[in-house]
Amino acid sequence: MSALRDLIVAPHPDVAPLPDVAPPGVRVIRGVPYAELDGARPLEVDLWLPGGNAPLVLFLHGGAWRRGRRDDMGMRTRGWSPGPFARLAAAGFAVACADYRLSGEATFPAQLDDVRAALRWLVLRSAELGVDPGRIVVWGESAGGHLASLLALTSDEPRLAGAVVWYGPADLTLSPGPPESLLLGGDPADKARAAGPVAHVHAGAPPFLLVHGEDDTLVPCAHSQALAGRLREVGAPVDLRLVPSAEHGWHGVSDEVVESIFDVSLRFALDVSR
Repeated sequence: MSALRDLIVAPHPDVAPLPDVAPPGVRVIRGVPYAELDGARPLEVDLWLPGGNAPLVLFLHGGAWRRGRRDDMGMRTRGWSPGPFARLAAAGFAVACADYRLSGEATFPAQLDDVRAALRWLVLRSAELGVDPGRIVVWGESAGGHLASLLALTSDEPRLAGAVVWYGPADLTLSPGPPESLLLGGDPADKARAAGPVAHVHAGAPPFLLVHGEDDTLVPCAHSQALAGRLREVGAPVDLRLVPSAEHGWHGVSDEVVESIFDVSLRFALDVSR
């Protein structure tokens, strides 16, 4: 399991791929501050802006809440050319890849506060950015999927158009471990239930697409199954896709399968943001 964690983590800056090139007609602005925190680093966002009144994907990275970078959609997309964010922009989406504080910087709910602040800033500046604040889809992988689920379930203004969640933790009582303990701080048992998206499900939730590997040993697919079950119980729209033979980060499946997962996710985001 530790070997898999090392494999999926974003590569060291010495060897990481350089930033992707924007498609024609898309403006890319990197490192725009969206929040200033007393005694902490400014939080930043990378923006892919196709112009017009575009729908927006707010992307939240993984890394067990401990590591990761805002411009990384996971190990299986790092070699893509064009990359995943360029593909989203080419499909007509504006994209915002947002920082949030890691667990070594602050404990939960700081991370949720941060992504809420990113959403607030994007809505506030939407006219300047050329995005439609009524058509925002949040998309997250792993730890970012956990935060994407929470944001979708707890944001009323604006209500998000949908959520794409790849192998995200949904119930932090299911598989507590060091990443969860570091995120929650102190005695995590007190916070674990409240920090899980399953505790915040309600009938007015936006549509969810949950995609999870059946063989995931880091975040078992029981997490997405539990979240899908709760959403169905209250009548909220949810599409659960389990990927056979897939480990965390889509490790263990073919490039064609990973491409199909991205395409399904893109089609879902397009459909809910029309």
